[in-house]
Amino acid sequence: MTGVPSYPPKNPAKRPSAAGATIIRGRNQRMSTPSESEDPVRQPVDRVARPDVPPPSFAPARRRGAPRPQQPLGLPMDEMQRPAPRPAAPPPAPPRQVAPGRPHRRRRVVGPLVLLLVIALVAWPVFLYFYGDSKLQHVEALSGAPNTPGRTVLFAGTDRRSEDGINDGVEGQRSDSIMLVHVPESGNPSLISLPRDTYVSIPRYGNAKLNAAYSVGGPQLLVETVEGLSGLTIDHYVEVGMDGISSLVDAVGGVELCLDYDVNDTMSGLVWEAGCHDSNGETALAFTRMRYSDPLGDIGRTARQRQVIAKIMDKAASPATLINPVRQYSLVGETTSALTVDEDMSLFELGRIALPMRTIMGPNGVIGTPPIVDVNYQPGGVGSTVLLDPQGTEEFFAKVADGSISQADVGVNLP
Repeated sequence: MTGVPSYPPKNPAKRPSAAGATIIRGRNQRMSTPSESEDPVRQPVDRVARPDVPPPSFAPARRRGAPRPQQPLGLPMDEMQRPAPRPAAPPPAPPRQVAPGRPHRRRRVVGPLVLLLVIALVAWPVFLYFYGDSKLQHVEALSGAPNTPGRTVLFAGTDRRSEDGINDGVEGQRSDSIMLVHVPESGNPSLISLPRDTYVSIPRYGNAKLNAAYSVGGPQLLVETVEGLSGLTIDHYVEVGMDGISSLVDAVGGVELCLDYDVNDTMSGLVWEAGCHDSNGETALAFTRMRYSDPLGDIGRTARQRQVIAKIMDKAASPATLINPVRQYSLVGETTSALTVDEDMSLFELGRIALPMRTIMGPNGVIGTPPIVDVNYQPGGVGSTVLLDPQGTEEFFAKVADGSISQADVGVNLP
């Protein structure tokens, strides 16, 4: 095997020796030769301190291609080279609190539930409206007479005795309760009870009891007779089947009724101890029918019928009914089933009537009868009747029409 060739140097001059090296001293330092450091005999030369001369400082090297810094007038170079201070960073935002669980999944569940709730809140009243409106029974009742100012509604409470076993000496269907509700354009609304035995002139039939108009001519003749008596045009007719009172009372969960004397009436079936008692539908129906044991007769019965209607309306507007869909459904169905209205009446119009009715039946409402001069007037041929004041009746209904009527004007105050 041949070894690596070697070549003699081109300049075979002799290398310098360290023996003749000279020490070169700078301002604060000296240079030493390798031989000096290797020589254990020689001692290093002491450095001479020059406190009056500061150590040298050097600017940082400028990158190739960077512009040469310009010194502003009046500023030293070190101020120009010092970087501008950075603005203080805003404090870090607190960490967002995330509820345990899966929020996105909750949103996907809660959103549809809220939508369904909104739809139910809107759809349920709409359903109740059309359900109730479809159950209203309509009848031709209005006379077509020229309109008078305000809104006038005639309420007639009717009853059938021959079909339900009630034995009070009357057969067939009669208008036992007749009430005239008038809401004037301004002034006081009023509810005027017309005793069923009021002696009146019935168109085409002559003089008789007021309820006879319904018996012989139905709602239309009753409307014509009341219009002739009051001078007010009837805008709407509402007939309440008294047989439906029992179902209405049960639909609202019963009502509290008050009567300040004892009753044991075989005709109506009412057995009552003086005072206020919670009553179911059956007791409330007997309460509205009883008249032979009432000291005021038919006038007293009218007052009790009004009391039952007022209590039903109060209970229907109570929170216990408004938040109970089952009770709402039952109440709307039973109420509309018990009503027969004129051909122009709708459930919406009934609602417009119900609002002033609650005001009238309140403590400041005007309720009563026209002025009465005799509760046992017997003209012959028609039995005992109620005779209204011939001079005061026309003035009374004029006050009803313009809203100037007050409780002091009524003939008999009904509780």
